[in-house]
Amino acid sequence: MPELRKGVRRGRATLAQLEEQGEGQKQTRKRNQGQKRAAAAAERGRPRTRLAAKRLKEEDNRQVLVAEAVGEDLNHNPQVIEISERDSDIERKELVKADIEKKGAVMGDDSGGLSANKAAGQEEEGSTAPFPEKVQVGGSPTYKIERKLGKGGFGQVFVGRRVSGGNERATGAGALEVALKFEHRNSKGCSYGPPYEWQVYNALGGSHGVPKVHYKGKQGDYYVMVMDMLGPSLWDVWNSSGQAMSAEMVACIAVESLSILEKMHSKGYVHGDVKPENFLLGQPSTAQEKKLFLVDLGLATKWKDSSSGSHVEYDQRPDMFRGTVRYASVHAHLGRTASRRDDLESLAYTLIFLHRGRLPWQGYQGDNKSFLVCKKKMATSPEMLCCFCPPPLKQFLEVVVNMKFDEEPNYSKLISLFDSLLGTNPAIRPINTDGAQKIIYQVGQKRGRLNIDEEDGQPKKKVRLGVPATQWISVYNARLPMKQRYHYNVADARLAQHVEKGMADGLLISCVASCTSLWALIMDAGTGFTSQVYELSPSFLHKEWIMDQWEKNYYISSIAGSTSGSSLVVMSKGTQYTQQSYKVSDSFPFKWINKKWREGFYVTSMATAGSRWGVVMSRNAGFSDQV
Repeated sequence: MPELRKGVRRGRATLAQLEEQGEGQKQTRKRNQGQKRAAAAAERGRPRTRLAAKRLKEEDNRQVLVAEAVGEDLNHNPQVIEISERDSDIERKELVKADIEKKGAVMGDDSGGLSANKAAGQEEEGSTAPFPEKVQVGGSPTYKIERKLGKGGFGQVFVGRRVSGGNERATGAGALEVALKFEHRNSKGCSYGPPYEWQVYNALGGSHGVPKVHYKGKQGDYYVMVMDMLGPSLWDVWNSSGQAMSAEMVACIAVESLSILEKMHSKGYVHGDVKPENFLLGQPSTAQEKKLFLVDLGLATKWKDSSSGSHVEYDQRPDMFRGTVRYASVHAHLGRTASRRDDLESLAYTLIFLHRGRLPWQGYQGDNKSFLVCKKKMATSPEMLCCFCPPPLKQFLEVVVNMKFDEEPNYSKLISLFDSLLGTNPAIRPINTDGAQKIIYQVGQKRGRLNIDEEDGQPKKKVRLGVPATQWISVYNARLPMKQRYHYNVADARLAQHVEKGMADGLLISCVASCTSLWALIMDAGTGFTSQVYELSPSFLHKEWIMDQWEKNYYISSIAGSTSGSSLVVMSKGTQYTQQSYKVSDSFPFKWINKKWREGFYVTSMATAGSRWGVVMSRNAGFSDQV
C-alpha cells in the first residue's frame, strides 16, 4: 500500500502552475550545474566566464617580442601568469603575458611598459613558499615583516621593522625600518646560488646614488637583502604632480641621474633598465628626502672586462631583449650588446616622458608591440619628439642617439646642457644636485659645446677617424610585412644546412655578405622569387655554373666574395630582369659600367674577393637612373 504523504494537504496545481514550476526547476538545475562547473573550473585554474576565457585566449596568443619584418626569427614558449593583488578589481584585470625563455622572462611594469629579464626569471604566484613573519640574516637584527612596498622581475620588497632596538631617526643599519628584498630560491636568477643582483650590489652598493645593502643571506626558501628604506619613485611623484613635471624639476633629475650613471659606468656596469620607477627619492622628512637613488640592478651588465679594462665586444642577437619597451634604446630593441649609450638613451626618453606626460609610442598593443614601438622610435626625430620640450632636452637626445657602441660619454658637457634650466641656488632646487656639481667641479669651470670645436670663432664639424667597424649592417627595403631571419659568422661547412632549413620554412635568400671568410645571409618570405639556386665556389663568380643557370632562366639576385677568393652566388627565378651581364676585374670597372648604362643595364649586385671586383648589371632592373 503506498505510503501517505504527511502534512497539510495542498490544493491541486493548475496546468500553468505546473509549467511554471517545471520551468523553475529547470532554472534551478541549470544554476546548480553552472555553479558546479564554475567551482570545477576554479579548481582546475580555468576562467569562470566567457569574458575571462576570451581575455585568457588573447593573452595566451600574444607574443611579447616579434621579429617579423626586421630579420628576427624567434621560437618562444608563451605562458600566462596570473598576478594577484590585494584589490579584487585589480586581480580580475591583472592577467599578464609572460614570455619565458631559456635565459629570461618578460613581464609587465607599473607604467604600462614591458620589462624583459634575461638574467633572472620572474617569480610565479602560488609556486613560492609563504614569506616568514620575521627575518634575521647575515648577523642582522630581527625584523618583523610589515606592508609590501613593491614587486618586480627580481623578487618582492617589504618593509621590515626591528623587533627590538633601533632609532626612528637613524638611517642605515641602525634604522628602525628597512627595506627587505626577497627572491625565491627556485627563481631563474637563483639557479646557481644567490641572486645575480647581489654581485652587482657588492660592486656598486653604497656608491653615489645606489642604496646600501647592510645584510644579506638565506632564510627558508628565500634569499633576503636588508637595504636602506627609501621614499617615492619618480613615477609616484609624476603621478601626484598631475602627470607632468616642470622644466626645472626635469633638469635637476637629468643632471643628478647623469652623475649617478657616470659613477656606475666608471665601475664597469650599465644599468640596463633606466625608467621612472627605478629612480627613488629618500624618505620624506629626512635629510635625504631630495636625494635621488637608482635601484633594481637585476638587469645590470658589464660594459668592460674587469681584468683587461677593455670594452666588451659588439654582438647582435635579435631574440634577446633586455629592459622596458617604453624606455629601451633602439639598440636594445634590435638585440645589440648593451653599452653606456643605452642607459643615456633610456634616460632621455624618461626625461621627455616626465615633462610631456606621454611618449608617441605608447598605446601599441598586439603580437608585434615591441617591433611597432621600435619602428616608431626610429621614425620619430628629436625635433618631433621634443617639440614641446625645452631646447636642452632635444640637444641631449640628439647627442645620445648618435653615440657609437664603445664611445665614452662626456658627462660634464651633457650636464652643462641643462645649466639654463637650473636655479642659481642649489640649496632650493627640488632635487639635490651635489653629485652633478662635483663632476662639473672636477673638470673645471669651462663649458664646451657638444660636437663642435671653436676655431677663430667659427664652428668646425668633427670628423670621426679610425679603422672600419667589423660588424654586420642590415639594410631593409620598405615592403609588406614578412617573416625574416638572418645568420652570421657562418662557415663554409654549415652554410648548406642554414639555407636548406630556411627554404623548408618557405624562405629564400634576399641578401648575402662575407667577412674574413665567414658568411652572412638574410632569408625572408617576401622576396617574390619563385625558385632559387646557389653555389659556394672556390673561384670568384664561377662562369660555367652561372651560364648554365642563365639557360634555365635564373638571374643573379645577390653575390658575396671572401678574402680567400671564394664566392657565394645566389640566382633566382621570378625576378623582373630580362637580361644580365657581369664583370670580374682587378680594378673597379668604370668603363664597362658606363658602356652597359648606355645599353640600358643597371648595377644590381657587386662584391669583392681579395683585391678583385665583381659587378652584376641587369636590364629591366626597375631603376630610372643611376650614378
